[in-house]
Amino acid sequence: MVKGSAGDITVAQYAGGIYLIDVDLNFHLFLQIGDGCGSIVIYRDSGTLTSKNYPRTYPNHTVCEKKIQVPHGKQLILKIGDLDIESQKCEFNYLIIYNSTTVYGPYCGNVPIPKEIILDFHEVTIRFESRSHVSGRGFLLSFTSSDHPDLITCLERGSYYTELEYSRYCPPGCRDIIGDISGNIIEGYRDTSFLCKSAIHAGIIADEVGGQINVVQLKGKNRYQSILANGILSQDGSLSNKRFIFNSNGGGDALNIQMTASSSWNEINEVGDLVEWSPQKAWLKVPGPSWAANQSNHQQWLEIDLGEKIRITGIRTAGSTVLHFNYYVKTFVVNYKNNNTKWRTYKRILSNEEKVFKANSNHGDVVRNNFIPPIVARFLRIIPQTWYKRIALKVELIGCRAVRSKPSQSTGVPTKKDDRSSTEYIPLVETNLGLNLMAVIIPTLVVLLLLLLLGTWIFTVSVLGFWKQIQPPFVRYQSAEFTITYNNEKEAPKELELITSEMTGNSFENSYNF
Repeated sequence: MVKGSAGDITVAQYAGGIYLIDVDLNFHLFLQIGDGCGSIVIYRDSGTLTSKNYPRTYPNHTVCEKKIQVPHGKQLILKIGDLDIESQKCEFNYLIIYNSTTVYGPYCGNVPIPKEIILDFHEVTIRFESRSHVSGRGFLLSFTSSDHPDLITCLERGSYYTELEYSRYCPPGCRDIIGDISGNIIEGYRDTSFLCKSAIHAGIIADEVGGQINVVQLKGKNRYQSILANGILSQDGSLSNKRFIFNSNGGGDALNIQMTASSSWNEINEVGDLVEWSPQKAWLKVPGPSWAANQSNHQQWLEIDLGEKIRITGIRTAGSTVLHFNYYVKTFVVNYKNNNTKWRTYKRILSNEEKVFKANSNHGDVVRNNFIPPIVARFLRIIPQTWYKRIALKVELIGCRAVRSKPSQSTGVPTKKDDRSSTEYIPLVETNLGLNLMAVIIPTLVVLLLLLLLGTWIFTVSVLGFWKQIQPPFVRYQSAEFTITYNNEKEAPKELELITSEMTGNSFENSYNF
């Protein structure tokens, strides 16, 4: 039962919905449970919830009810990013947060709303209810466990912060929040851009899982370029005083590649010359027309050989890049493998479905997609799913060298693990020169020191015995004790400074298995 100023409201469930009965007003109304819920994205211990149609007007006569929880022993942190409910006293339109012992709210209208709610328990129910109304955006709420006290909502912008460097935790579910971002991963983002949505655009985090972002604030730019990346189209932005970039391990460098294809198209141009749209022209750095398939169907593919196992973090694509040939690939899927292994399909993080990447919307612009988690493989095959007029594609892969398996001690042949393709994070090989040198130098110094001490002791004993044997003829007795003291102090060895060189790769604070 929910208490309101108009009286007590009794809730009765029936046939998948609920009836609300106002005792004082004798009012009966049927509401459909869940009909008022909008986007709900939850991964492990964090998530984002919105009302239906957010940020546009929420519907009449609906209820959204969702139980959320974090692991036992953790506190639950809630942040209400936005709440606009058309009601002044919360009688019939409201948001409440409750469990069996505690109720927060109801919230609506001009009722003060806490920016953050930290609960001493791990589970609550979120309930949003609406009756007849004219306007109102509804609500947006994010939650996580006490493991991430720096939680922000999808609506926080770079302009909210004054620190030159800071770290925040983004919940999942921020990609489709309505609101512009301006800029790109190379030049940075206008400070008015949403932080979490920009991080997804830059490939720092995946929308399905969220994650930690490290932000650096810089001086603004005169202009910000619009780029399509990871399914989000950033907008051109005007002059700003400040901008932000993401400080990460880096996605790697452009990789050298060799390409083959299922087929290629040859055509005779207007002056009678043969123009080859061969797979060798598919590299983004090669000027001129791209690779184009002889036929446009789902049996066509472009295969890339990297020569060795590589950690692939992203891909850039373009269409034909030729003005009078408006051809491009709209969407594609990716297969990958290593030596002597079967092709595997790159899949979505939270399901077993193949991931369909959003590619180009014209023949010339470059579009970026990130692999989160990265692909670790030698061969990668791009299979177009949809296209405009004809399959035509230029590509560039981003990544860095992956760790190599150590040779078998018995045979000296690399283990079979080297032939496996993977989407797990594999760090770069670390060259620990300093530790290897210390392992040799320290035992050597210890042995030399022991030999020096032993030699000193033998010398001391020999000298003492020699003096005892010398007896002057005119001396009949030793009138006083004669002591010889040896100073065996030696200069301590200087410390040897060792330089440890490390090669590091990119993060994905979290690894995923497929």
